[in-house]
Amino acid sequence: MSLTRIIRPLLKHREHELERYAQEAERLQRRVLAKLVGKAASTEWGRVCRYSKVKDYVQFAQQTPLNTYEELKGYIDRMRQGERDVLWPGKVRWYAKSSGTTNDKSKFIPVSRDGLHDTHYAGGTDSVVWYLRNNPQSRLFDGKALILGGSHAPNYNLPHSLVGDLSAILIENINPLINLIRVPRKGTALLADFETKRDRIAREALHKDVTSISGVPSWMLSVLNRVMEISGASHLEEVWPNLEVFFHGGVAFTPYRSQYHDLITSSKMHYMETYNASEGFFGIQDDPADPALSLMVDYGIFYEFIPMDEFGTERPRVLPLWEVQTGQNYAMVITTSSGLWRYVIGDTICFTSRNPYKFIITGRTKFFINAFGEELIVDNAERGLAEACRQTGAQVLEYTAAPVFMDSKGKCRHQWLIEFSAMPRDIDAFASILDHSLQQINSDYEAKRYKDITLQPLELIVARQGLFLDWLREHGKLGGQHKVPRLCNTREYIDQILAMNHSPKE
Repeated sequence: MSLTRIIRPLLKHREHELERYAQEAERLQRRVLAKLVGKAASTEWGRVCRYSKVKDYVQFAQQTPLNTYEELKGYIDRMRQGERDVLWPGKVRWYAKSSGTTNDKSKFIPVSRDGLHDTHYAGGTDSVVWYLRNNPQSRLFDGKALILGGSHAPNYNLPHSLVGDLSAILIENINPLINLIRVPRKGTALLADFETKRDRIAREALHKDVTSISGVPSWMLSVLNRVMEISGASHLEEVWPNLEVFFHGGVAFTPYRSQYHDLITSSKMHYMETYNASEGFFGIQDDPADPALSLMVDYGIFYEFIPMDEFGTERPRVLPLWEVQTGQNYAMVITTSSGLWRYVIGDTICFTSRNPYKFIITGRTKFFINAFGEELIVDNAERGLAEACRQTGAQVLEYTAAPVFMDSKGKCRHQWLIEFSAMPRDIDAFASILDHSLQQINSDYEAKRYKDITLQPLELIVARQGLFLDWLREHGKLGGQHKVPRLCNTREYIDQILAMNHSPKE
């Protein structure tokens, strides 16, 4: 009997609960906040912020400061050393290693047992709930799930305490029953060397009946290309004829979409985006026809938002979910069941709907270019590249961009470094279309490009094959949830990568 038919009815109750999002989001969020504050009242943080006295959101906001990682780092370091009841009740044993800050190479995001189950695993379950609702003929559980993961290591040699990629922590703690339907085996999934792991995953999965794949698009593409090399197949459905869905997240899918469509030509294939970060699981694409994600409002996460035109000011407005508006760019602030309190995560989003609350990810608070008042964000870049690819038939594998503040002729411009998987016939035409598209998308960029007075036409440099992979390898960032910084307001990243452009790493 089909395992999918057995599992589907068990998920119906949750499907009905998700339908409440449209009308009850404020009530659900207020309930989440009350639960978080009540549970943490006896912790060190809760006592300092007087959470036993908090009766509503207004009091919570008055008594809790906004925090970046730097403000919480001292508390987290003590938790990693084994102290209990600091930011969250009890001992927190798992820490997701994330991209660093200005002062540190890495951040260590606490992942409590509560956060693991009421947020991260809840998000995985709900992704399946919505997928099965939208695809009544699915046979998802009748085959294997290919799930990519990172690696982990002991945390200060404390017993049963780990630090590493979030995906590795999830795999380490997953219900053993899931291992019956997933590939690769656990030992392979947790290997630290991505290139070795990539080959082993491909070989272990090659002769399995894979029905779903899950992971970061860039790293999954690398694994799938290895599968193709070993199998000699022309298209992936020749290897896995029952493959039906890719649950993807971590980076924007736009630059990779055409490559996946070339690789998987089956009309049965579906793509479902999720928004899962080290700090929490925030959104799921519940409608295949709508790229916006539904905000998950009943997990162990309370949301607030800072309008981007006030972000970085001394006293920005901070809005609860029920006060946001559609069409505005916000920096997201989260309070979680892992002990992150009013934490400025660094991501920016824009709501497309309020009933239910749906949004698109527009970028990062630190990954943008605003050197000349152009306010170019990642969402603009992705849309501009998509249009240039559409008109030229090109395919972009990786890219980064940064300002040229002034060259030898006193000219300013944006410099784009792009690695193509399919080159455009005319690089200059591609650059011109990209530049024109950005002007259509972003009125501030258009104003600065007016008659080339402030900004000259953008400069496009073609990256050699494997350049970005070499840069990630050089910085110990292969695999997991590591990603190339797309836009930067300084030349910190692009100069490092350009220095490697003409000298392949041995």
